Amino acid sequence: MASTQDNAVAAATTNNDYLVQSDDPEHPANLIPELCRKFYNWGWVTGTGGGTSIRHGDHIFIAPSGVQKELMKSENIFVLQWPTKKYPAEERNYIRRPLKLNPSACTPLFLTAFEHGAGCCIHTHSQWAVLVTLLVEREKGPDACFEISTIEQIKGIPRGKGKGMLGYHDTLRIPIIENTAFEEDLTSGLEAAMNKYPDTYAVLVRRHGIYVWGDNVAKAKTQCESLDYLFQLAVEMHKLGLPWVK
Repeated sequence: MASTQDNAVAAATTNNDYLVQSDDPEHPANLIPELCRKFYNWGWVTGTGGGTSIRHGDHIFIAPSGVQKELMKSENIFVLQWPTKKYPAEERNYIRRPLKLNPSACTPLFLTAFEHGAGCCIHTHSQWAVLVTLLVEREKGPDACFEISTIEQIKGIPRGKGKGMLGYHDTLRIPIIENTAFEEDLTSGLEAAMNKYPDTYAVLVRRHGIYVWGDNVAKAKTQCESLDYLFQLAVEMHKLGLPWVK
């Protein structure tokens, strides 16, 4: 006899395609593939790495594992009922599971961002993000944050929820956590960084990439763009011997 869990999985894989079928270009099931294609073209996600998730009402839409980002389609998207259990993974309330695909290993990290009020969370493997984590470790030690000031693009990053945006003379700080062998195991480090730096909208992962979240899709995307610009600039500044903080 099939278990309740088996029945739930069967229902999620066969009955809920309507959740990802929409002519609205702003629907999460259409936005996620579009964003993933952009991120692939920008060099942020390669070899199926990285991921994106959007919270829309009481549903969480998540890009799958193992699908080439530039080829992703709305039919590949997983949907979770929100709120849902984060652990154990078997008890997450999927209401749509694409056949022959696996859920993203980033799922518990995305859920952590949503627990903190995010509307969208983006995970990239940007080379610039990886490089600044290595430079910070070498120059300031493993416990240091990435810091940069007096650069105009800093104004694209919030001070914290409800606190407006950073100013030109402010110092942007992004915490860095250590990488783990398995993506899911980053969750505790992400939670700790978010608790220690409650105003942050991003956490770098050493030798891996970055998680960026925002109140909605547009804010998460533009914050990710601003941060990647700043990371690339920081790497180039370091080559020239220019300080990141004045």
